[in-house]
Amino acid sequence: MKILTIDFETAYGGDLGFAKQTTEEYVRDPRFEVIGVSVQVEDGEPEWFTGTMIETAEFLSRYEWSESLALAHNAMFDGFILSEHFQIKPKGWLDTLSMGRALHGTEVGGSLAVLAKHYGVGIKGEQVKQYINYFRKDFTSEELADYGSYCKNDVAMTWDLFGHMSEGFPAIEFRLIDLTIRMFTEPVLQLDKKVLTAHLTSVRDKKELLMSKMLIDKDDLMSNPKLADVLRSFCVEPPMKVSLTTGKQTYAFAKSDEDFKALLEHDNVIVQAIVAARLGVKSTLEETRTARFLGIADRGSMPVPLRYYAAHTGRWGGADSVNLQNLPRTSPLKYAIIAPTGYAIMDSDSSQIEARTLAWLAGQEDLVAAFDRGEDVYCIMASAIYGRPITKADTRERFVGKTTILGCGYGMGAGKFMAQLKNFGVAITLEEATKIIDVYRRTYPKITALWKAAGTALDAIMRGQTTTLGRNGVLKVDGKDGIKLPNGLYLRYPNLRSSQDDDGKFELIYDTKKGRSVIPNRIYGGKLIENVCQALARIIIGEQMLAINRKYRVVMTVHDAVACLVPIKEIITAMEYVEICMRIRPSWGLELPLNCETGCGDSYGDC
Repeated sequence: MKILTIDFETAYGGDLGFAKQTTEEYVRDPRFEVIGVSVQVEDGEPEWFTGTMIETAEFLSRYEWSESLALAHNAMFDGFILSEHFQIKPKGWLDTLSMGRALHGTEVGGSLAVLAKHYGVGIKGEQVKQYINYFRKDFTSEELADYGSYCKNDVAMTWDLFGHMSEGFPAIEFRLIDLTIRMFTEPVLQLDKKVLTAHLTSVRDKKELLMSKMLIDKDDLMSNPKLADVLRSFCVEPPMKVSLTTGKQTYAFAKSDEDFKALLEHDNVIVQAIVAARLGVKSTLEETRTARFLGIADRGSMPVPLRYYAAHTGRWGGADSVNLQNLPRTSPLKYAIIAPTGYAIMDSDSSQIEARTLAWLAGQEDLVAAFDRGEDVYCIMASAIYGRPITKADTRERFVGKTTILGCGYGMGAGKFMAQLKNFGVAITLEEATKIIDVYRRTYPKITALWKAAGTALDAIMRGQTTTLGRNGVLKVDGKDGIKLPNGLYLRYPNLRSSQDDDGKFELIYDTKKGRSVIPNRIYGGKLIENVCQALARIIIGEQMLAINRKYRVVMTVHDAVACLVPIKEIITAMEYVEICMRIRPSWGLELPLNCETGCGDSYGDC
């Protein structure tokens, strides 16, 4: 099958373009214009074309897109242009930006310029900076030719880059990249404007009520102790940090405190409003996101923007300022996302996949067997904690057992466990938390042994040694590249080293990049196992997505769940098929018991 490499050059400047707009807004803007496009067939010479939109459509029609794979750097952008303006849908998509994230993560960066330099395939030009605020009519013939040379160079570099990066790249990951790109470039989900309008009004009314001091005074917002009490009244444990001035624990309420800013995405919109008011943000996340959804509804169907390999562990992340990964569980926005006529949305959530993976990886056979038999492992854990039989009727005790199973598998300490339960509205003492942690570790000793093995693996990476980790040696520890996963990709820990903290204690840290900054991250055995289990769960979810997509179009993935469209007339048979797919065990983990919970409805919220 032929590969057609493509790159569009488009008009931008002022409030038109990525500086002010999302990809969806930009490409659907009435002012949007293609200045030119370059296409390269396999390793041939790239061809540049510039003309009107109609003439560009005629140029693009010369190529057999429906029988070819399209390659781009940032295929979400180029693919959306092809689909929206030229009604072209290639056989499949390849994307060097996505591949770069999977292969290099934060080590190299994802820009074409940086990747081209890393692989030595050329130098990216800078002509694009010269043509800000230019539309096609503003170019001289010489300038258009110059822009064409720039575009052709990008296409040639993308092709060469793909040649280097595709060697050994897992075949299944190519298919996942294509599926992810199509969720955005070939949208089918719709948005209900009535639901969105009503929700926007409700959110704004609640915010006004809050800000009118009927719920909270401004002094309470600016006083750290008072704000902490307000947050606790909503069952939110205030985030803490070590003060650089005193060296003591203090509230983390600054604009630079990530844990505090994370509360802008809290399930409770009132908590969002409180934090937004303290940070000086005029609109809450729920408000701006609802308004953005309304804008999309006015322009057309809803593209689902997901970043392939957005996280260190390979999981998908939100993109294009529409983070569907963090929609509050009961948000009306979910009910605004609706299926097209004749279809329903089916959402299947892989049950307790991280806890199951952890038990399997550690060889904790009693817990694996309990999962496999479909037993209530939360009640089993709670029974061990409280020393008596716990059933589903014992809601508080079972919830503590659930939180223990889902939260204590990666070495969590008693203080953090106590705070986590408090955020869920369950208050326990530090002594009780310490006891629960101790019971968990004594009940499942092979899990704690796995943390120690992971610590040994980190030492091996730091020393450039090789070994294995986990059941059946499923994880290969490579001193050069990190932890090799069963799909052939790696969990990487760049510049892993020992460092001494302010208390004189030695710990392991590695580097990640955030923008131009290099940030050291602490890593230890339990944290490595958390990374590993999330990475393995992501591999499983990816395989399940592809299996479902063979019969029913996958339109979204959120954490450990997969959503697809099914014809209303075959909901029952579709649910049977989807659940079979969600229970298929991976070839590298045939003893790993998987299960799921599936729902279906006219909207995403009904699932």
